[in-house]
Amino acid sequence: MDLIIATSALIVAAPVMIVVVLLIKVTAGGPAVFSHSRVGFGGKPFKCYKFRSMVTNSEEVLKAYLEANPDAGIEWEETHKIRDDPRVTPLGWMLRKSSLDELPQLFNIIRGDMSCVGPRPIVNDELKRYGDHVGEYLRTRPGLTGLWQVSGRSSVDYPSRVALDSQYVRNWSIWLDLAILVRTVFAVMRFDRAS
Repeated sequence: MDLIIATSALIVAAPVMIVVVLLIKVTAGGPAVFSHSRVGFGGKPFKCYKFRSMVTNSEEVLKAYLEANPDAGIEWEETHKIRDDPRVTPLGWMLRKSSLDELPQLFNIIRGDMSCVGPRPIVNDELKRYGDHVGEYLRTRPGLTGLWQVSGRSSVDYPSRVALDSQYVRNWSIWLDLAILVRTVFAVMRFDRAS
């Protein structure tokens, strides 16, 4: 199912992906696709692909911003996100809000790194936040979409995100995956449920 859905989606999305690559090149320069190490099935690391939505020197910008804004540092520590992230370009903001930045993850699905539906791909440092539920996270492939993504996404705090990922793994069924895929379509169409 993953291969059929990802391949079909890649064919349909190819023209949009080409336009996004060109827009990134024209507006921001640098590489259009960004890869970052994430934790995969059984704890195996993999390179997760996304369209680049940030400035090229994002690490330096983040460090300077967190030093100058202690409240943002607390938010970053709690959620690994910043509400008004200074690293995100104007085009990047649109890509994130529409979830178009995640289209390159279709290649991750075809490679077998990810699934269409599953827990959100996380970095190694986030594993400790899963506590007793880390085994559940490691029992499945991360997903392009998942229960967290269709349940409020950025408005959901980290403990609730862990609970949703754990709930998904414990209650997995093909019908749950299909329901999440359908809900994803509607969540993507609502900008307030994305990013």
